[in-house]
Amino acid sequence: MKRSPTVEEQEREAKKLRLLEELEDTWLPYLTPKDDEFYQQWQLKYPKLVFREADSVPEELHKEVQEAFLTLHKHGCLFRDLVRIQGKDLLTPVSRILIGNPGCTYKYLNTRLFTIPWPVNGSVANYTKDEIGAACQTFLKLNDYLQLETIQALEELTSKEKAGVDDALPVYIAPDYPRLGLGLSSDRQEEVDYKSRAAYNVTLLNFMDPQKMSYLKEEPYFGMGNMAVSWHHDENLVEKSAVAVYNYTCEGPGEESENDSQLEGRDPDTWHVGFKISWDIETPGLAIPLHQGDCYFMLDELNATHQHCVLAGSQPRFSSTHRVAECSTGTLDYILQRCQLALQNLHGEVGDGDISLKSLDPAILKQGEEIHNEVEFEWLRQFWFQNNRYKQCTDWWYQPMTELEGHWKKMEEVTNAVLREVRREGLPVEQRRGILTAILASLTTRQNLRREWHARCQSRIARTLPVDQKPECRPYWEKDDPAMRLPFDLADIIADLRAQLLQAKP
Repeated sequence: MKRSPTVEEQEREAKKLRLLEELEDTWLPYLTPKDDEFYQQWQLKYPKLVFREADSVPEELHKEVQEAFLTLHKHGCLFRDLVRIQGKDLLTPVSRILIGNPGCTYKYLNTRLFTIPWPVNGSVANYTKDEIGAACQTFLKLNDYLQLETIQALEELTSKEKAGVDDALPVYIAPDYPRLGLGLSSDRQEEVDYKSRAAYNVTLLNFMDPQKMSYLKEEPYFGMGNMAVSWHHDENLVEKSAVAVYNYTCEGPGEESENDSQLEGRDPDTWHVGFKISWDIETPGLAIPLHQGDCYFMLDELNATHQHCVLAGSQPRFSSTHRVAECSTGTLDYILQRCQLALQNLHGEVGDGDISLKSLDPAILKQGEEIHNEVEFEWLRQFWFQNNRYKQCTDWWYQPMTELEGHWKKMEEVTNAVLREVRREGLPVEQRRGILTAILASLTTRQNLRREWHARCQSRIARTLPVDQKPECRPYWEKDDPAMRLPFDLADIIADLRAQLLQAKP
């Protein structure tokens, strides 16, 4: 069963179609550093986009980070994601890996990525190779450096705003740009706010080799050329948090096309990041060239008000994109606490190994079934859909997933106990109606999502993947599996519950 697009997805698609219709066969204007008004436009319309040229970053850090990229690539740690967009499965052209705080996840395009943990105090991670562990350590080091740079940039931005300076910051910052001290802010609350906005807890590493891609999308609004990543806002971030990006193109520093000066628009051999104001056809876009070791920062609400894309060059490229992921519902600790909450209603075993429940309160039963769905579809199926990719780097997630699967299996027992109670003779009609109303929506959602995930695992695109990357439909069991009280397919149970609810109506 295909998932219908969300209201947000439908609105976004409608805006895109309206914009393309309005443009007809014309291109919107965009600027590159070759254009006289490029920096003025940047200062006026993109003041919260900050750039650091490679020479402003310590040489030793460049060397470590670039070696770390190559190490992870050599060991096969980066994978293309099978994502879900408007009910369709698509394989990303970009290969990725998420590194970050242990137990964190990051969700984009209906896909939850699980961190390969970087080594932090109080956490132990076993890496499949010492080199992989060293690479994760390096990206933690880069993360610390970019946090300080982000705080610096936020302080500089605030300083300009407070001074009432009309021009924005000199955003394209070369190594000789005079830097302000980190102690600029006298307001303690502001300092805390800067730190929280730069408290990067994950980095999403990306790799793409355009020479190995048979097809890249054409940029649709400005005629900027081939895109590696389409126009988007980064998802699942803490509001107004910054994003910091380190760029590593596999070329000599500063290499450009020989005919660069004669080219109109951007050099197609050089990677660029494109920026535009969302759904604005008046303001020119920007195409900013990216060279080996360059960094850029999206500050404050820039990610929400503007969109960005990545324009492909001719050589392979890595990037490390550091984010403050919104993890309130996306950490291992969170989901384990949710399991504990759901299983509080377990009383113990009765005859034949069946469990009993402490309460039949509809609100408690409804909450339990919702958590049941959350564990199954936001964690277990997301993890196993990505198969054994994480084993390439670490075994960190396998014990927690075993634990979560154990909790989920107990929740199946709880659901079975609820169904047993609702069918019990002598149960007051009003109580039966309350229970049925409480659980029916969750069970219907469970049935629909199981069908969807099962179909996704068997889709044509999934079948094209290498064996070790093919999605696994887990948990899955056949109808007569003695270890499971309930069937995988809940269609008959749901039909029975709906019939009971009709009978129980006053």
